[in-house]
Amino acid sequence: MMAEYNLPDNEIRLVQAMLVRRPDLHTCVDELIDAHKALVTCFSRGGTLFTCGNGGSWADALHIVGELCKSFERKRPLDEDYVAALRQMPFGEDLAQHLESGLRAITLGLNGALKTAVENDCPLRDIAFAQELNVMMRPGDVLLALSTSGKAVNCRMAMSVARAKGGITIAMTGPHGGPMAEFADIVIRAPGDSTKAIQEAHATLWHTLCCLVEIRFFPDLRS
Repeated sequence: MMAEYNLPDNEIRLVQAMLVRRPDLHTCVDELIDAHKALVTCFSRGGTLFTCGNGGSWADALHIVGELCKSFERKRPLDEDYVAALRQMPFGEDLAQHLESGLRAITLGLNGALKTAVENDCPLRDIAFAQELNVMMRPGDVLLALSTSGKAVNCRMAMSVARAKGGITIAMTGPHGGPMAEFADIVIRAPGDSTKAIQEAHATLWHTLCCLVEIRFFPDLRS
């Protein structure tokens, strides 16, 4: 059944393991794999993933970046040329021993000075994510916006900027999708009849997505 997705066996096993834990997420598999492929393309080109959300979804957006910017389940060795350069620097031996490779990921809204300046200076509400992304995003980058309702205006504004910049938009929503689903390039509609149930499904989905991306770039398990 999974062979149709044209993924390596180790990635197929990750998806199968998710479905053993959460068989209700079977309806999300096609879009989850589409998101995986979009991220692999982005990271392979040196691109950046941007994440955003509100409340618990913003906490998820932060968590996703945390899993991507350092090792999650696998070893992430540094490039040998970089290690050689590090060793010529102060603290170089320690840094060469303890730093890990990562994947470029940023959560929108972390810069409080920028966010409050935008909110104070601009008469248009909900534009702070869009303003930050307007400066940071490059063609080929990806925006992952999380919203259980799919209605978050600040996320939708950011999605407009992402599309205009030549980026890819992924929306992770609840089962109804909302306006975000109508505009995103890839929509992952998680099941659930309440905010908490949808966010529980989101956590399983984006953890699996992080694992899929990690195993593609860093195949060796941590010891």
